[in-house]
Amino acid sequence: MRIIPAIDIIEGKCVRLTKGDYSTKKIYNEDPLEMAKEMADHGIRYLHVVDLDGAKSQHIVNYNTLEKICTQTALKVDFGGGLKSDEDLRIAFECGAQQITGGSIAVSNPTLFKRWIDLYGSKKIILGADCTNRKIATAGWTKSSELDVLTFIKSYEEKKIKYVICTDIAKDGMLAGPSNELYKEILSETQISLIASGGVSSLSDLYQLIEIGCEGAIVGKAIYEGKISLKELEELC
Repeated sequence: MRIIPAIDIIEGKCVRLTKGDYSTKKIYNEDPLEMAKEMADHGIRYLHVVDLDGAKSQHIVNYNTLEKICTQTALKVDFGGGLKSDEDLRIAFECGAQQITGGSIAVSNPTLFKRWIDLYGSKKIILGADCTNRKIATAGWTKSSELDVLTFIKSYEEKKIKYVICTDIAKDGMLAGPSNELYKEILSETQISLIASGGVSSLSDLYQLIEIGCEGAIVGKAIYEGKISLKELEELC
């Protein structure tokens, strides 16, 4: 299983939110590049970067920070947040993103998102399936839909999506463990490569996700709050 630390960006700073609520913003580092370099120095190979300004603005915003991370480290970055147009994707990939994650756009404009899958290939495009009470959330988690998360994922599996990041918003930033039962259900009903996100608080949580069969696990607040050290992640990797 790939271990994928997360860097969320607001106004060029490394932050974390709780349950996606922007009012809970906590700044952990003024310079995301510094954080990314520290991760790379501990043998981390993958990084999940979220442009929270972009998610709110509905277009890419923090592309300069993305470019710095991609050009000044060897990290393989997947990037999401506010990617709504061909131009947004062009900028993200030109700035060095290895993959992009689309969530809201997959709901609001499935035709465009499917075209991205066809154009860039299933290895480059990740489906973001963020949900609360099983219902897909959009627009930086500020809006909810009536789409069931499993139905949503299955619909894109038919469209040849390979990678899916699934976040249970109720677990995000809570350090209370991931949604293992939901992940088990998704993996039993699909053939996608599932990346778990939200709630990881310990190495034990990561071992459980390995046992479930997740392809990757995103680790955010647990790192910043000292629940899991980068040294421990280095040893696990």
